Amino acid sequence: MNYTHLTREERYQIYALKKAGHTQSEIATVINRSVSTISRELARNCRARGYRPKQAHNKAVERKA
Repeated sequence: MNYTHLTREERYQIYALKKAGHTQSEIATVINRSVSTISRELARNCRARGYRPKQAHNKAVERKA
């Protein structure tokens, strides 16, 4: 199975679209990713202050190493 990790740009797109009030399925359609990918990304990286793309990307890089 081939897959690619979310890029920094995709994470910022997720942030902007979520802040604009779009649903997870709309975000998935816009960035051409699975709805489950968006759901996992938001569940993994949303905290009290919401989704933080810079921190999300840094954590992903740390997990990858």
